[in-house]
Amino acid sequence: MAISKDDITRVARLAHLSLSEDEISSYQEQLSSVLEYMDILNEVDVSQVPITAQVTGLEDVFRDDVVVDCPEVQQQAIIAEFPKDSDGVLTVPAVFE
Repeated sequence: MAISKDDITRVARLAHLSLSEDEISSYQEQLSSVLEYMDILNEVDVSQVPITAQVTGLEDVFRDDVVVDCPEVQQQAIIAEFPKDSDGVLTVPAVFE
């Protein structure tokens, strides 16, 4: 399956990429090779292969959320790390400018 220069140009435009003619030709050749390889893989009979989502055997580990008291001494130590403005309000670094 060959991919056209128009396809490369369209994808580049969607990705906000400006490509030279040499780059378009190079990507056209490379992506066509990838798609041809995928066609070869599509010929493999996988009808007897079970469907899997992952193969490591790992499982999600969940725990119940447990509310615990935070001693006031610890609260005060955490609060002391934050600078305060003139009104005594805690300030943190801005995320957005």
